[in-house]
Amino acid sequence: MNLRGNPPKKEGKMRIRAFPRRRRSSGPGVAEPRGGCDIEAIIIKSSNQRRYRKAPASAAGYYPAPCSLALSDEERSHYRHRTSELDQRSNLMQGRDPRQQQPEPLNNLNANGRYHNRMVAGSNNFNGATVGNVDSAVPCRIARQSVLGQQHQARSMNINVPNASSMLQHQQSQHRLSSQGLASASRRSYHLAASGGRVRADNRTNTNYPLTPTPLSMPDTAPAAPAVVKTEPSASTSGPSTSAAASAESTEKRFKEIARKYPLWLPEYKRRAFNASMDEKYVETIWASLKNAIQEIQKKNNSGLSFEQLYRNAYNMVLHKHGNRLYYGLREVVSEHLEHKVRADVLEALHSNFLPKLNQAWTDHQTSMVMIRDILMYMDRVYVQQREVDNVYNLGLILFRDQVVRYSEIQKALREKLLGMVMEERHGEAINHLAIKNACSMLITLGINSRTVYEEDFEKPFLAQSAAFYKFESQNFLAENNAGVYIKKVEARITEESSRAALYLDKDTEPRIVRVVEEELIKKHMRPIVEMENSGVVYMIKNSKTEDLACTYKLFSRLKEEGLKVIADTMSAYLREQGRMLVKEEENGNTNPITFVQNLLDLKDRFDQFLVHSFANDRIFKNVISSDFEHFLNLNNKSPEYLSLFIDDKLKKGGKGMSEQEIESILDKTMVLFRFLLEKDVFERYYKTHLAKRLLLNKSVSDDFEKNMISKLKTECGCQFTSKLEGMFKDMSVSNTIMDEFKNFVNNNNLSLGGVELTVRILTTGFWPTQTATPNCNIPAAPREAFDIFKNFYLNKHSGRQLTLQPQMGTAYINAVFYGRKAVESEKDKDAPSSSSSGCAVPTTTRKHILQVSTYQMCVLLLFNNRDVLTYDDIHQETDIPERELVRALQSLSMGKPAQRLLVRNSKTKTKDIEPTDEFYVNDAFNSKFHRVKIQTVAAKGESEPERKETRGKVDEDRKHEIEAAIVRIMKARKRLAHNLLVSDVTSQLKSRFLPSPVFIKKRIEGLIEREYLQRSPEDRKVYNYLA
Repeated sequence: MNLRGNPPKKEGKMRIRAFPRRRRSSGPGVAEPRGGCDIEAIIIKSSNQRRYRKAPASAAGYYPAPCSLALSDEERSHYRHRTSELDQRSNLMQGRDPRQQQPEPLNNLNANGRYHNRMVAGSNNFNGATVGNVDSAVPCRIARQSVLGQQHQARSMNINVPNASSMLQHQQSQHRLSSQGLASASRRSYHLAASGGRVRADNRTNTNYPLTPTPLSMPDTAPAAPAVVKTEPSASTSGPSTSAAASAESTEKRFKEIARKYPLWLPEYKRRAFNASMDEKYVETIWASLKNAIQEIQKKNNSGLSFEQLYRNAYNMVLHKHGNRLYYGLREVVSEHLEHKVRADVLEALHSNFLPKLNQAWTDHQTSMVMIRDILMYMDRVYVQQREVDNVYNLGLILFRDQVVRYSEIQKALREKLLGMVMEERHGEAINHLAIKNACSMLITLGINSRTVYEEDFEKPFLAQSAAFYKFESQNFLAENNAGVYIKKVEARITEESSRAALYLDKDTEPRIVRVVEEELIKKHMRPIVEMENSGVVYMIKNSKTEDLACTYKLFSRLKEEGLKVIADTMSAYLREQGRMLVKEEENGNTNPITFVQNLLDLKDRFDQFLVHSFANDRIFKNVISSDFEHFLNLNNKSPEYLSLFIDDKLKKGGKGMSEQEIESILDKTMVLFRFLLEKDVFERYYKTHLAKRLLLNKSVSDDFEKNMISKLKTECGCQFTSKLEGMFKDMSVSNTIMDEFKNFVNNNNLSLGGVELTVRILTTGFWPTQTATPNCNIPAAPREAFDIFKNFYLNKHSGRQLTLQPQMGTAYINAVFYGRKAVESEKDKDAPSSSSSGCAVPTTTRKHILQVSTYQMCVLLLFNNRDVLTYDDIHQETDIPERELVRALQSLSMGKPAQRLLVRNSKTKTKDIEPTDEFYVNDAFNSKFHRVKIQTVAAKGESEPERKETRGKVDEDRKHEIEAAIVRIMKARKRLAHNLLVSDVTSQLKSRFLPSPVFIKKRIEGLIEREYLQRSPEDRKVYNYLA
């Protein structure tokens, strides 16, 4: 054997490479591994000796194990015989006749009698088995490991492998013990660094086999052992003469001395201290010492104990199959101590200092069981695992639980004490938190990886007591009849219980006690809390109690959706009531359209504030508010018109001094209401009309705002919704270009327009709102002649087109001269001139003004150039203006602001309604500090019923086309579809504009069938086929 590498001189480990001196044949069919094997060299500092141990999973081969023990001649003779014996057994495993083999001389003894213990095989066919994980396919026979110095061990073992003879298999099964126990037992006394080896006996499992030696039975052909050598009863030996027996007896004594000093060094059949059997009396002696030690530990008198010796004694008992005696003896000792000492002490303190006494007993018991566990560690590792019983420490916990904690009187007293201390703290008294915490921790530990003991002995009674306590307390809180106070008290109680559980109860108890409080104080009283008169949710909303609402929301959110739905339902009922009141006020005529929409926006702003600051923008409340506004906004079928009028009012010139940011904010808010409208196509119709007036009358506050609003509508409803509105802006741009060309045409041809400056807007019929029949109006001669010139110019340039005059959308600028004559006064009750109304003196000089009026107002004013006084009937016959528009024009001219009254009305009635017999004449006393005077037209509160019906008719007509187009699109893609599915798909496509009824859709389907776009399936009348 050659060793390469220089091991260090100090204590530690290193790995070197070992090579055999010569290769030996393993016989036919057996392959001998080439090369060397890894050896772990461990340097023991105390003996300054090197110890070599075979590295795990290394190749089979020789390895050195030198030692420095002086042997006598008899010992050397014994080893010579023993080596021969081992070789013969090796040959048997290889299937050879041992009588054909000659033992190799034991020539490893040096001159001074020191034996360098190298593994020797009786033939050249020896294969050393590694102590570690080895493959069972390798033919393994005998492995022996030597350890140096005072920690020296010589271990021999046979390894059972597949294909070995049945006799050897039986023998090998007798000799498997645990090696880990040897390493643990000798770690303290011998500083042993080596651990027990692991040998894999077959290809299926890894099993721990001990390296502890046991007697070996030798075959009949083996040579006889030297003089009287004691073996196990199963061993077969023969002895020579009496002198030889005396010599053997001397050798036996020598080996006993060696065994006492170096118990692990001796051959396996000489290790008397580790015999498989142990004298019963000796067992009782060992157990008596262990029992006494355990009792001393329980009495806290463990300072004089030798834990090393106690561990060794426990190890020997388990090793020699007396683990049962040790385990149940321990159980008896601990149980007796707990029953007669611990339990008695706790019962004495039952009525005074009970909890501290129990906690101290528990602490002492834990400490003693830890020490006992350390002594009986080997039993935990071997006996407990083999028998599948509770380990030492858990056994102590079980006994303490059964003998002390769950003793009837102690169990009841512990529960009452813990519950009483908690109840005292709820009433404001100070308690010992640490004592409760230790007791709860004890109950958790006694459950051994389970909360069963804690739950049964404390938690369940604690939760039941808490439920009863808070059930009673909820009634006291409700008796105060104040929801805000109730909510704050409940929040305080939940915080207290949560803190209490976190401070000294188990962490899993916290959510459970909180759920109990929520159940008793919130869940069972949700409706009474939110509906409490003069303090509930409705009261908080009416009085803008934002903080109280936030507290209510936070408290009810603990119950998830169930609790929040109660608040949301209460708020929804109140909100819908407010919305219905607004609709009812409008229907009764108490509010105009602008006020109606503004009230809705104010209500929406108010609930949005609650949503953000009280309800944390919760999805449930957000959906409820949207649903409620959608409900009562669509109760009024005038809502689309009123919303358009509101936007028209904000985008007109001469607003209430709003900044651009304010206008933008209002437009955003109106878009929120627009989303709630179901009839968005009706809104489109009205919005188009109002936008047209703003553009044609040049009343729009800004083109940027107009385009921004169109962009918002486009984002909400798509480009189809706004395509006509965008076309209107395009027409305005084209009209400006055409007017520039017309002015050039007039100038180039020296044409006279009769002193009229004409501006014409060319509007595309499909984009702009037009009435079914163009209103009649007799335009005065001068502007009519100027328009005829433009009409000829346009039609010559664009042949095939038609121009239709729309007087209701026109404006005019009139040069007016007032001569200062005093207005004709009639009766005293007649309206006074504007000058007197304004408090100014009647002017006597001539005054000139430019009047900005509508086309209808222009027609009325120009009549007074020829006549001084005209009745309503006269004006209507002369101008042929529709009655509704004529009334609005006359009201603006005679009943508007005092500074804008161009006409004086002479009426026999004092009402504001104009009668057919009312007379009108020019107010010569009119005076204004402005040269240019704009006469405001009386704003319409909305369409009249005939106009509204007409608009509805147009909307319904447009809806027919939209529904038919949707049906054709769907059927063209699907080819064949059932009636219900078709109705559902059409509704889904059109819901962004309006919500068509199934009956309306069915009529349009019938119309398409008549026009042969669809046909009914012959097999099923409820299925439609598309006709290409």
